[in-house]
Amino acid sequence: MAENCTLRSHAIGTAKKIIVKAGTRLLTDQSSIAKLVSGIAKLREAGHQVLLVSSGAVGMGMELAGVSRRPAELAQKQALAALGQTRLMSIYSEEAAKHGFTVAQLLLTAADLRNRSRYLNVMNCINALWERNILPVANENDSVSIDELKFGDNDTLAGMLTSVAGADLTVLLTTVDGLRDRDENGNLAGRFSVVEKVTDKLKSLAGGTDDSNLSIGGMDSKLRAAELATAAGAFLWIADGRDEKIFEKLLSGEDTGTLFLPRSHRVPGRKRWLGFFSKVSGALIVDEGAVQALTVRGKSLLPSGMIAVKGEFRRGDTVEILSLTQKPIARGLVNFDAKDCLRLCGKHSGEVEEIMGKESETEAVHRDNLVLIEE
Repeated sequence: MAENCTLRSHAIGTAKKIIVKAGTRLLTDQSSIAKLVSGIAKLREAGHQVLLVSSGAVGMGMELAGVSRRPAELAQKQALAALGQTRLMSIYSEEAAKHGFTVAQLLLTAADLRNRSRYLNVMNCINALWERNILPVANENDSVSIDELKFGDNDTLAGMLTSVAGADLTVLLTTVDGLRDRDENGNLAGRFSVVEKVTDKLKSLAGGTDDSNLSIGGMDSKLRAAELATAAGAFLWIADGRDEKIFEKLLSGEDTGTLFLPRSHRVPGRKRWLGFFSKVSGALIVDEGAVQALTVRGKSLLPSGMIAVKGEFRRGDTVEILSLTQKPIARGLVNFDAKDCLRLCGKHSGEVEEIMGKESETEAVHRDNLVLIEE
């Protein structure tokens, strides 16, 4: 118990930058938003820079339009999001003014983070807003997003923005008191106070949302966010946003909710982008020797270790590196087009030069442009 509180005190005490995510069911009206903004004001007063990931645009649009059930049609959801987003930001602006600060809106799609240049633009924008003491309020741009451009849910967006913003702590405010164990009958049991690593066993305990009329996501999406945040070297804290004193409890390091610990080493920013954000265009299947060279010896991927090529891609695209059993091993920026990779499979360095010319790279994927899936 004491150790759990010590870890929480360390997490909040050392956090300069904090991502706070609030779910739709916590943003039902202006009074609930006022409580959220008041809590964020407490974090800011304690010296933390805060970015808010806010759900609720579709839910707010449903209320304004008199709709009781979340529509299935994409165009209808987009329309409700466009309607609700304006009202939502108006309320945030009004409530923030009561505490002496202003808010700025960031509407994002997955494409904004898959492209390295746009990724850096988002990062620079967040930092510029923080420099001006402005609260960034981020949300998925539901009014234009389509399936291939969606994050899936705002838990995932919060985990990704942890990496983009270089945050030290991510707080997911939800309507449960943390990740719960299950007994032999499958019923919810005790709360996990601290989690060192997200395992397959933990993932099996996660369930989806219990109210699909309003929101998407669930504990499984929060575990995905935890994987993203902890890989970026940050703590992630799932906490009960229904508790009116939750921000006081966070700031005092109370043993509430579930705290996920960061990985032992922080994956560098460029490699985090490769591992979590870049769009995969194809794959290279490699032999066991190449797997060992990548995972054990920290080497680049040489054409001699390549067995097969999947998909169509060009030099500079992101490819996935797969074992013979199709297990993902790594991602990286490939040095050759797919057709050239096919020609180079199994070839040694001298043969690569003969085929591609002496000025060509000899690595299919250089170590500096590669990230292991488990890193």
